[in-house]
Amino acid sequence: MPEPLDAALTEVRALLLDPALTRAVAAGRRRGHRPSMVRAELRPVTLKAGPRIQIATSDGARPYTRNVAPGAEAAVAVDELLAEPFGNWHVETADATLQLRVTKSGEAQVHRASATRAAATPGGNDRAKEYLLDPGDPIFTEIGGSAAKRRQVDAFLRALAATLPDDLTGPLRVVDLGCGNAYLTFAAYRYLTGRGLDVHLVGVDVREDQRQRNTELAHRLGWADQVSFVAGTIADAVVDPAPDLVLALHACDTATDEALARAVRWDARWVLAAPCCHHDLAKQLRAHPAPSPYDLLTRQGILRERFADVLTDALRAGLLRVHGYRAEVVEFVDSQHTPRNLLIRARRTGGAPTEPQRAEYRELVDQWQVTPRLETLLSGDD
Repeated sequence: MPEPLDAALTEVRALLLDPALTRAVAAGRRRGHRPSMVRAELRPVTLKAGPRIQIATSDGARPYTRNVAPGAEAAVAVDELLAEPFGNWHVETADATLQLRVTKSGEAQVHRASATRAAATPGGNDRAKEYLLDPGDPIFTEIGGSAAKRRQVDAFLRALAATLPDDLTGPLRVVDLGCGNAYLTFAAYRYLTGRGLDVHLVGVDVREDQRQRNTELAHRLGWADQVSFVAGTIADAVVDPAPDLVLALHACDTATDEALARAVRWDARWVLAAPCCHHDLAKQLRAHPAPSPYDLLTRQGILRERFADVLTDALRAGLLRVHGYRAEVVEFVDSQHTPRNLLIRARRTGGAPTEPQRAEYRELVDQWQVTPRLETLLSGDD
């Protein structure tokens, strides 16, 4: 039930200044207003000088961090943040969790939970810690997405975190190919900027209405200067300059091959692609008898389809190695959340492929009499 905003913000203020504070995030904007920053995060830290409240803010271009002393200094800093027209607050203390959303009418929609209740319920405080990007983060109020989608995105971000070096600095150019509703696009930007990186991110989708929707959402989040969208195919969309990091979550069938091919042509440093369906090689396998003694692998339709999935991703990884990448195929999320739970993760090494690498790829292709779409794209015979 809506509540008066001033009273709700007074409650937020008390929690922010409570010694039991563990974390707080403000983001989004109120209708007709724009904060001077796109996001603010508060958390307690202990320095040589004693306990402090660390306040990390971002103007959409770069992050800023300062540490304030408890008491009068913290009170002034908190009041300055509460004066900003943020659309969402998420506050956690050792005793309670509060989520506040400002409605279109300027009232507060508030959800409160005790620490005991939060720990015992799905999405509660302890459960949220399982996520790399807290599902209670105010960003999800704007971008939406089901619980299953959020878990997929968070699992993808964990794979991203394991891929990028811990000491990564400097500007990072990212492209999300086949971005759709841009859940991953916005979550990746939120996560990467949270690591202190200067991120420029482009989302690509074939639909113009998706481009318009996602662009409007970037404006609402205050990220339009850093997050942009283009309409076009994965193979042909204009992305300039070339990205350092290529993402593709569940691009269907050979669209994953197009994403991988563009990444190779761009000399992208890192690639993370979660394939979706695999129809192309399955069709080719039906056209040729299986090599001896593997007829049993493809005689039954369901087994042929599953084997085609494995063969497709094995050949993709092998071809990436031939083109100077260290590639691996991993499970990035539990299959109960999506059956399409494999991830091709690659890092450019720049090294020349070895003859054994070329030979094992070619032998597998020749043995099964298939022509992988990725090979065709990279050979220029498209």
